[in-house]
Amino acid sequence: MPAFSRFTALVESLPPTVPFVGPETQERARGEKFIARLGANESGFGPAPSVIQAINREAALCWRYADSESHDLRHALSSHLGLGADNLVVGEGIDGLLGLLARLIVEPGTPVVTSLGAYPTFNFHVAGFGGRLVTVPYRDDREDLDALLDAVRREDAPLVYLSNPDNPMGTWHSADDVVAFAKALPETTMLALDEAYGETAPAEALPAIASLAEMPNVLRFRTFSMAYGLAGQRVGYVIGQAETVSRFDRVRNHFGVNRIGQAAALAALTDQAWLAEVVDQVAAARDRISAIGRSHGFEPIPSATNFVTLDCGAGVERAKSILDELVKRGVFIRMPGVAPLNRCIRVSAGPEAELAIFEQVLAEVMADIG
Repeated sequence: MPAFSRFTALVESLPPTVPFVGPETQERARGEKFIARLGANESGFGPAPSVIQAINREAALCWRYADSESHDLRHALSSHLGLGADNLVVGEGIDGLLGLLARLIVEPGTPVVTSLGAYPTFNFHVAGFGGRLVTVPYRDDREDLDALLDAVRREDAPLVYLSNPDNPMGTWHSADDVVAFAKALPETTMLALDEAYGETAPAEALPAIASLAEMPNVLRFRTFSMAYGLAGQRVGYVIGQAETVSRFDRVRNHFGVNRIGQAAALAALTDQAWLAEVVDQVAAARDRISAIGRSHGFEPIPSATNFVTLDCGAGVERAKSILDELVKRGVFIRMPGVAPLNRCIRVSAGPEAELAIFEQVLAEVMADIG
Protein backbone atom coordinates (compact mmCIF):
# COMPACT_ATOMS: atom_id res chain seq x y z
CA MET A 1 0.00 0.00 0.00
CA PRO A 2 1.49 3.42 -0.92
CA ALA A 3 2.48 5.86 1.83
CA PHE A 4 0.10 8.65 2.73
CA SER A 5 0.94 11.54 0.41
CA ARG A 6 -0.59 14.68 1.93
CA PHE A 7 1.73 15.56 4.76
CA THR A 8 2.88 19.18 4.58
CA ALA A 9 5.94 20.02 2.53
CA LEU A 10 7.52 21.42 5.70
CA VAL A 11 7.12 18.16 7.61
CA GLU A 12 8.42 16.16 4.68
CA SER A 13 11.51 18.39 4.53
CA LEU A 14 12.46 17.69 8.16
CA PRO A 15 14.61 14.78 9.33
CA PRO A 16 13.28 12.50 12.07
CA THR A 17 14.48 14.16 15.26
CA VAL A 18 14.66 13.13 18.91
CA PRO A 19 16.22 16.00 20.92
CA PHE A 20 17.12 13.63 23.77
CA VAL A 21 17.35 9.84 23.72
CA GLY A 22 15.69 8.92 27.00
CA PRO A 23 17.23 6.56 29.55
CA GLU A 24 14.44 4.02 29.06
CA THR A 25 15.23 3.87 25.33
CA GLN A 26 18.89 3.34 26.16
CA GLU A 27 18.02 0.65 28.69
CA ARG A 28 16.03 -1.25 26.09
CA ALA A 29 18.98 -1.03 23.69
CA ARG A 30 21.36 -2.23 26.42
CA GLY A 31 19.03 -4.99 27.56
CA GLU A 32 19.37 -3.98 31.21
CA LYS A 33 18.59 -1.15 33.63
CA PHE A 34 20.99 1.60 34.62
CA ILE A 35 22.40 1.28 38.11
CA ALA A 36 22.77 5.06 38.46
CA ARG A 37 20.45 7.55 36.71
CA LEU A 38 22.41 10.81 36.57
CA GLY A 39 21.77 12.14 33.09
CA ALA A 40 18.35 13.77 32.79
CA ASN A 41 18.59 16.45 35.51
CA GLU A 42 15.62 14.99 37.32
CA SER A 43 15.47 15.28 41.09
CA GLY A 44 16.65 11.96 42.43
CA PHE A 45 15.65 13.29 45.84
CA GLY A 46 12.02 12.99 44.81
CA PRO A 47 8.96 15.07 45.65
CA ALA A 48 7.88 15.92 49.18
CA PRO A 49 5.91 13.31 51.16
CA SER A 50 3.06 15.83 51.16
CA VAL A 51 3.12 15.72 47.36
CA ILE A 52 2.87 11.92 47.32
CA GLN A 53 -0.11 12.21 49.65
CA ALA A 54 -1.76 14.72 47.31
CA ILE A 55 -1.17 12.40 44.34
CA ASN A 56 -2.71 9.49 46.22
CA ARG A 57 -5.76 11.57 47.15
CA GLU A 58 -6.27 12.72 43.58
CA ALA A 59 -5.69 9.33 41.97
CA ALA A 60 -9.26 8.18 42.65
CA LEU A 61 -10.53 11.14 40.60
CA CYS A 62 -8.30 10.53 37.58
CA TRP A 63 -11.41 9.61 35.59
CA ARG A 64 -12.28 13.32 35.56
CA TYR A 65 -10.77 15.79 33.12
CA ALA A 66 -8.43 18.28 34.72
CA ASP A 67 -9.41 21.88 35.39
CA SER A 68 -8.86 23.47 31.98
CA GLU A 69 -7.74 26.75 33.60
CA SER A 70 -5.43 25.21 36.24
CA HIS A 71 -7.22 27.72 38.47
CA ASP A 72 -6.00 26.62 41.91
CA LEU A 73 -2.40 26.19 40.83
CA ARG A 74 -2.33 29.43 38.87
CA HIS A 75 -3.74 31.42 41.79
CA ALA A 76 -1.33 29.76 44.22
CA LEU A 77 1.53 30.77 41.92
CA SER A 78 0.06 34.26 41.78
CA SER A 79 0.26 34.54 45.57
CA HIS A 80 3.70 32.93 45.72
CA LEU A 81 5.17 35.28 43.11
CA GLY A 82 3.25 38.42 44.03
CA LEU A 83 1.62 39.14 40.69
CA GLY A 84 -1.78 38.69 39.07
CA ALA A 85 -3.12 35.32 38.01
CA ASP A 86 -3.61 36.74 34.51
CA ASN A 87 0.18 37.10 34.31
CA LEU A 88 0.49 33.30 34.34
CA VAL A 89 -0.29 30.36 32.12
CA VAL A 90 0.26 26.74 33.12
CA GLY A 91 1.25 24.16 30.53
CA GLU A 92 2.71 20.72 29.91
CA GLY A 93 6.20 21.52 31.14
CA ILE A 94 8.54 24.08 29.64
CA ASP A 95 8.91 21.92 26.54
CA GLY A 96 5.20 22.11 25.77
CA LEU A 97 5.08 25.83 26.49
CA LEU A 98 8.07 26.53 24.22
CA GLY A 99 6.22 24.69 21.48
CA LEU A 100 3.22 26.97 21.97
CA LEU A 101 5.46 30.03 21.85
CA ALA A 102 6.94 28.85 18.57
CA ARG A 103 3.42 28.39 17.23
CA LEU A 104 2.55 31.94 18.25
CA ILE A 105 5.55 33.60 16.59
CA VAL A 106 7.33 31.35 14.10
CA GLU A 107 6.34 31.02 10.46
CA PRO A 108 8.32 29.46 7.60
CA GLY A 109 11.53 31.42 7.23
CA THR A 110 11.21 33.37 10.50
CA PRO A 111 14.68 34.05 11.97
CA VAL A 112 15.02 32.87 15.56
CA VAL A 113 18.16 33.53 17.60
CA THR A 114 19.67 31.16 20.14
CA SER A 115 23.07 29.98 21.32
CA LEU A 116 24.90 27.21 19.50
CA GLY A 117 24.62 24.19 21.77
CA ALA A 118 21.78 25.53 23.94
CA TYR A 119 18.64 23.56 24.81
CA PRO A 120 17.85 21.49 21.69
CA THR A 121 14.12 21.07 22.30
CA PHE A 122 13.63 24.78 21.64
CA ASN A 123 15.38 24.31 18.28
CA PHE A 124 13.15 21.30 17.58
CA HIS A 125 10.00 23.41 17.97
CA VAL A 126 11.37 26.24 15.85
CA ALA A 127 12.26 23.83 13.05
CA GLY A 128 8.82 22.21 13.33
CA PHE A 129 7.16 25.51 12.40
CA GLY A 130 9.66 26.25 9.64
CA GLY A 131 11.76 28.83 11.46
CA ARG A 132 15.34 29.64 10.52
CA LEU A 133 17.67 29.18 13.47
CA VAL A 134 20.40 31.78 13.84
CA THR A 135 23.00 30.65 16.37
CA VAL A 136 25.87 32.36 18.16
CA PRO A 137 28.65 30.53 20.02
CA TYR A 138 29.07 30.46 23.76
CA ARG A 139 31.79 32.67 25.23
CA ASP A 140 33.72 31.32 28.22
CA ASP A 141 31.10 28.58 28.61
CA ARG A 142 28.29 31.11 29.03
CA GLU A 143 25.65 32.28 26.59
CA ASP A 144 27.01 35.43 24.97
CA LEU A 145 24.50 38.22 25.64
CA ASP A 146 26.24 40.74 23.39
CA ALA A 147 26.40 38.31 20.47
CA LEU A 148 22.76 37.32 20.93
CA LEU A 149 21.72 40.97 20.87
CA ASP A 150 23.82 41.64 17.77
CA ALA A 151 22.23 38.68 15.98
CA VAL A 152 18.72 39.82 16.91
CA ARG A 153 19.36 43.27 15.49
CA ARG A 154 21.10 41.97 12.37
CA GLU A 155 18.34 39.49 11.54
CA ASP A 156 15.40 41.57 12.82
CA ALA A 157 14.46 38.40 14.71
CA PRO A 158 11.07 38.30 16.46
CA LEU A 159 12.23 35.66 18.97
CA VAL A 160 15.39 35.02 21.00
CA TYR A 161 16.02 32.24 23.52
CA LEU A 162 18.15 32.53 26.64
CA SER A 163 18.42 30.04 29.50
CA ASN A 164 19.61 31.44 32.82
CA PRO A 165 20.97 29.38 34.55
CA ASP A 166 22.14 27.63 31.43
CA ASN A 167 21.65 24.10 30.18
CA PRO A 168 23.98 22.32 29.31
CA MET A 169 26.81 24.22 31.01
CA GLY A 170 25.25 25.21 34.34
CA THR A 171 26.63 28.76 34.13
CA TRP A 172 24.63 31.93 34.70
CA HIS A 173 24.45 35.67 34.22
CA SER A 174 23.55 38.15 36.94
CA ALA A 175 20.01 39.43 37.23
CA ASP A 176 21.22 42.93 36.36
CA ASP A 177 22.79 41.69 33.13
CA VAL A 178 19.67 39.75 32.16
CA VAL A 179 17.44 42.77 32.77
CA ALA A 180 19.80 44.98 30.76
CA PHE A 181 19.73 42.45 27.93
CA ALA A 182 15.93 42.33 27.96
CA LYS A 183 15.65 46.12 27.90
CA ALA A 184 18.18 46.42 25.06
CA LEU A 185 16.13 44.15 22.79
CA PRO A 186 13.93 45.74 20.13
CA GLU A 187 10.31 45.96 21.27
CA THR A 188 9.49 43.68 18.34
CA THR A 189 11.64 40.83 19.68
CA MET A 190 10.23 38.39 22.23
CA LEU A 191 12.66 37.08 24.85
CA ALA A 192 12.03 33.47 25.89
CA LEU A 193 13.83 33.42 29.24
CA ASP A 194 14.13 29.81 30.37
CA GLU A 195 14.52 29.67 34.16
CA ALA A 196 14.07 25.93 34.59
CA TYR A 197 16.86 25.83 37.17
CA GLY A 198 15.89 28.99 39.01
CA GLU A 199 15.28 27.29 42.35
CA THR A 200 18.89 26.09 42.58
CA ALA A 201 20.44 29.37 41.40
CA PRO A 202 21.93 32.06 43.61
CA ALA A 203 19.50 34.89 44.33
CA GLU A 204 21.57 37.35 42.30
CA ALA A 205 20.99 35.32 39.13
CA LEU A 206 17.20 35.77 39.00
CA PRO A 207 15.66 39.13 38.12
CA ALA A 208 12.97 40.25 40.53
CA ILE A 209 9.52 39.40 39.26
CA ALA A 210 8.53 43.07 39.08
CA SER A 211 11.60 44.00 37.01
CA LEU A 212 10.31 42.23 33.91
CA ALA A 213 6.61 41.62 34.60
CA GLU A 214 5.24 44.51 32.56
CA MET A 215 7.54 44.15 29.56
CA PRO A 216 5.28 42.86 26.75
CA ASN A 217 8.20 41.20 24.98
CA VAL A 218 9.50 39.05 27.86
CA LEU A 219 8.21 35.60 28.84
CA ARG A 220 9.79 33.69 31.73
CA PHE A 221 9.51 29.90 31.68
CA ARG A 222 9.62 27.88 34.90
CA THR A 223 8.92 24.28 35.85
CA PHE A 224 8.09 21.81 38.60
CA SER A 225 10.31 19.19 36.94
CA MET A 226 13.63 19.97 38.60
CA ALA A 227 13.92 20.99 42.26
CA TYR A 228 10.28 20.17 42.99
CA GLY A 229 10.81 16.59 41.78
CA LEU A 230 7.89 16.31 39.34
CA ALA A 231 9.56 15.71 35.97
CA GLY A 232 7.19 12.83 35.22
CA GLN A 233 4.10 15.00 35.75
CA ARG A 234 4.98 17.60 33.09
CA VAL A 235 3.88 20.85 34.73
CA GLY A 236 5.44 24.20 33.88
CA TYR A 237 4.34 27.79 33.70
CA VAL A 238 5.01 31.08 31.96
CA ILE A 239 5.24 34.49 33.62
CA GLY A 240 4.62 37.59 31.53
CA GLN A 241 2.55 40.66 30.84
CA ALA A 242 -1.13 39.74 30.96
CA GLU A 243 -1.92 40.68 27.37
CA THR A 244 1.05 38.71 26.07
CA VAL A 245 0.28 35.69 28.24
CA SER A 246 -3.35 35.72 27.03
CA ARG A 247 -2.15 34.72 23.56
CA PHE A 248 -1.42 31.21 24.88
CA ASP A 249 -5.14 30.70 25.45
CA ARG A 250 -5.63 30.93 21.68
CA VAL A 251 -3.48 27.90 20.93
CA ARG A 252 -2.95 25.81 24.06
CA ASN A 253 -4.41 22.38 24.78
CA HIS A 254 -6.87 23.46 27.45
CA PHE A 255 -7.06 20.03 29.07
CA GLY A 256 -3.40 19.22 28.54
CA VAL A 257 -2.16 19.59 32.12
CA ASN A 258 -3.34 16.42 33.81
CA ARG A 259 -5.37 16.40 37.01
CA ILE A 260 -2.81 14.59 39.15
CA GLY A 261 -0.05 16.86 37.88
CA GLN A 262 -1.97 19.97 38.91
CA ALA A 263 -2.60 18.56 42.40
CA ALA A 264 1.03 17.50 42.77
CA ALA A 265 2.37 20.88 41.67
CA LEU A 266 0.03 22.71 44.04
CA ALA A 267 1.18 20.55 46.96
CA ALA A 268 4.83 21.00 45.96
CA LEU A 269 4.49 24.77 45.83
CA THR A 270 2.92 24.72 49.29
CA ASP A 271 5.75 22.68 50.80
CA GLN A 272 8.58 25.20 50.61
CA ALA A 273 10.38 23.52 53.51
CA TRP A 274 10.92 20.43 51.36
CA LEU A 275 12.13 22.58 48.49
CA ALA A 276 14.71 24.22 50.75
CA GLU A 277 15.91 20.80 51.88
CA VAL A 278 16.27 19.61 48.30
CA VAL A 279 18.16 22.75 47.30
CA ASP A 280 20.63 22.04 50.11
CA GLN A 281 21.02 18.43 48.95
CA VAL A 282 21.60 19.59 45.38
CA ALA A 283 24.33 21.97 46.54
CA ALA A 284 26.03 19.15 48.47
CA ALA A 285 25.75 16.84 45.46
CA ARG A 286 27.31 19.47 43.21
CA ASP A 287 30.28 19.67 45.58
CA ARG A 288 30.53 15.88 45.59
CA ILE A 289 30.45 15.61 41.79
CA SER A 290 33.03 18.38 41.50
CA ALA A 291 35.34 16.57 43.92
CA ILE A 292 34.98 13.30 42.03
CA GLY A 293 35.79 15.08 38.78
CA ARG A 294 38.85 16.83 40.20
CA SER A 295 40.21 13.51 41.45
CA HIS A 296 40.56 12.49 37.80
CA GLY A 297 41.96 15.78 36.57
CA PHE A 298 38.63 17.15 35.30
CA GLU A 299 37.72 20.79 35.83
CA PRO A 300 34.19 21.31 37.18
CA ILE A 301 32.45 24.33 35.72
CA PRO A 302 30.77 26.38 38.50
CA SER A 303 27.08 25.47 38.41
CA ALA A 304 23.84 27.16 39.45
CA THR A 305 21.77 24.15 38.38
CA ASN A 306 21.09 20.61 39.59
CA PHE A 307 23.99 19.22 37.56
CA VAL A 308 27.70 19.77 37.12
CA THR A 309 29.45 19.96 33.78
CA LEU A 310 32.95 18.49 33.97
CA ASP A 311 35.61 19.65 31.53
CA CYS A 312 37.50 16.47 30.63
CA GLY A 313 40.51 18.42 29.40
CA ALA A 314 40.53 17.40 25.75
CA GLY A 315 38.22 17.23 22.73
CA VAL A 316 34.99 15.44 22.04
CA GLU A 317 36.68 12.07 21.48
CA ARG A 318 37.87 11.82 25.07
CA ALA A 319 34.59 13.05 26.58
CA LYS A 320 32.59 10.71 24.35
CA SER A 321 34.74 7.72 25.24
CA ILE A 322 34.23 8.43 28.96
CA LEU A 323 30.49 8.80 28.52
CA ASP A 324 30.23 5.63 26.41
CA GLU A 325 32.16 3.58 28.95
CA LEU A 326 30.07 4.88 31.84
CA VAL A 327 26.85 4.06 29.98
CA LYS A 328 28.19 0.64 29.04
CA ARG A 329 28.75 -0.06 32.73
CA GLY A 330 25.31 1.12 33.77
CA VAL A 331 25.80 4.79 34.69
CA PHE A 332 23.52 7.14 32.75
CA ILE A 333 24.98 10.60 32.15
CA ARG A 334 24.96 13.00 29.20
CA MET A 335 27.25 15.49 27.49
CA PRO A 336 26.84 18.73 25.52
CA GLY A 337 26.42 18.13 21.81
CA VAL A 338 28.29 20.98 20.13
CA ALA A 339 31.97 22.00 20.09
CA PRO A 340 33.67 23.36 22.13
CA LEU A 341 31.15 22.45 24.83
CA ASN A 342 31.38 18.76 23.95
CA ARG A 343 34.78 18.47 25.57
CA CYS A 344 32.70 17.98 28.74
CA ILE A 345 30.44 15.43 30.38
CA ARG A 346 27.39 16.43 32.44
CA VAL A 347 26.38 14.70 35.67
CA SER A 348 23.08 15.33 37.46
CA ALA A 349 22.89 15.84 41.21
CA GLY A 350 21.56 12.74 42.94
CA PRO A 351 21.45 10.79 46.17
CA GLU A 352 24.74 9.75 47.72
CA ALA A 353 24.18 6.08 46.83
CA GLU A 354 24.12 6.90 43.11
CA LEU A 355 27.04 9.32 43.34
CA ALA A 356 29.05 6.59 45.06
CA ILE A 357 28.32 4.30 42.12
CA PHE A 358 29.39 7.06 39.72
CA GLU A 359 32.62 7.54 41.67
CA GLN A 360 33.45 3.83 41.62
CA VAL A 361 32.58 3.24 37.97
CA LEU A 362 34.33 6.39 36.79
CA ALA A 363 37.49 5.20 38.55
CA GLU A 364 37.22 1.89 36.68
CA VAL A 365 36.68 3.68 33.37
CA MET A 366 39.64 6.02 33.85
CA ALA A 367 41.89 3.14 34.84
CA ASP A 368 40.99 1.44 31.57
CA ILE A 369 41.15 4.36 29.15
CA GLY A 370 43.82 6.44 30.93
